[in-house]
Amino acid sequence: MTMSATETQAVIDQYKRSETDTGSPEVQVALLTSRITYLTEHFKTHKKDHHSRRGLVHMVNSRRKLLDYLKKKDLQRYSDLISTLGLRR
Repeated sequence: MTMSATETQAVIDQYKRSETDTGSPEVQVALLTSRITYLTEHFKTHKKDHHSRRGLVHMVNSRRKLLDYLKKKDLQRYSDLISTLGLRR
């Protein structure tokens, strides 16, 4: 259904900036991206699941806001993150 605790921890370990980092914009964007990817695959088989699609739109908007914030604060971190995640922008 959703990501397990080990999968979440693996994403956090990959994108954290320090040893105790769990809430930096990079980690939040990476977690949202993995959830968005999961839901995108879910919608390929469940085309009429409109309630979950609303949640997907909310996640995409949240990720966009975090990426805009990161772009405004530190352009280098932003460009590194989108290249690592494979996002278009």
